[in-house]
Amino acid sequence: MPADVARLRNIGEFVYRPFDVGDFPDPCDEAALLEFAGELDALVVCHGSPRVTETVIAASRLRFIGELEGDRFAHRIDVPAAARRGVTVVDTTHGSSVPVAEWALALALVGLRNAGALFRRLIGHEPVLSNRIERAADPLYRQRELAGREVAMLGFGHIGWRLTELLRPFSARVLAYDPYVPRELAAVAGVTFTSLERALGAEVVICLLPLTPATERLISAPQLERLAPGSVFVNVSRGKVVDSAALVARLRRGDLVAALDVYDPEPIAEHDPIRDLPNVFLSPHIAGVTVEAERRFFTLMTDELLAFFSGHEPSHQLTEQVVGLRRGLMTESERIVSERKGVPP
Repeated sequence: MPADVARLRNIGEFVYRPFDVGDFPDPCDEAALLEFAGELDALVVCHGSPRVTETVIAASRLRFIGELEGDRFAHRIDVPAAARRGVTVVDTTHGSSVPVAEWALALALVGLRNAGALFRRLIGHEPVLSNRIERAADPLYRQRELAGREVAMLGFGHIGWRLTELLRPFSARVLAYDPYVPRELAAVAGVTFTSLERALGAEVVICLLPLTPATERLISAPQLERLAPGSVFVNVSRGKVVDSAALVARLRRGDLVAALDVYDPEPIAEHDPIRDLPNVFLSPHIAGVTVEAERRFFTLMTDELLAFFSGHEPSHQLTEQVVGLRRGLMTESERIVSERKGVPP
């Protein structure tokens, strides 16, 4: 990040102060933040920062507030207060979208080959598919290609955009379920928007949904029943989007494969039955954790700061509307339209 700090110093002074605010912030934290940020033109916050409250915004000269890793939910920033005072808010959470998209693709490939089951046998010193008869008799042996498959994404944000790019060489037919994004994106991204029910019937289903009140356990027993025999279910979003008990029950039938980077609860309990299912491949919530992503958050924020102070609009603004949509909060008119279309709120 030194190169990015140097870029920032080309437009002004750069100062840094560490905070370590826990789950129960002290009122003194707000005062300390105001003392630090009161004379700044721009403030960038991350984990451990006190919340940027209306008090802080009103008493400062801030024109720009940035959140490095906030899941675009504004946990650390009072976005409405910033909007009322004309302060631009930016979130660069999507800095981890590149590795998450890559890992989603990897898990889809692993699932189509049911490599998890084969790996279990290999490390268990068991014979693995030693002859054609064994291969023909093994219901978990489904060596299939991704090329030409129908792939459905549940949620279509930054990760979905990147994943769509990665899927192009495979000539995959991409479906997307996301009731909030503009439908004009279909032609631009080369995807077909569809219902949740139709998306769940695809050959490969990849869950990219953020965790909100509207999406918590959205994928429960009725939805899991729609997964087609022989399909692959990938989850790189949040474990609580899926009903874990219902998922285990569905997988025990042995007619599909799951490749999961997230689960509920996390970390997975030592004796959780999901660990023992042969048609499951598990990774410990590592999709977005790379050296490059760790640096990318700050690089993207630097790009946004330079754009803003050059008189341009930042590309990743965090507005009241964005926060509402990401939390699954619809306006009344949006709710009515969604109900008519049969889209869950």
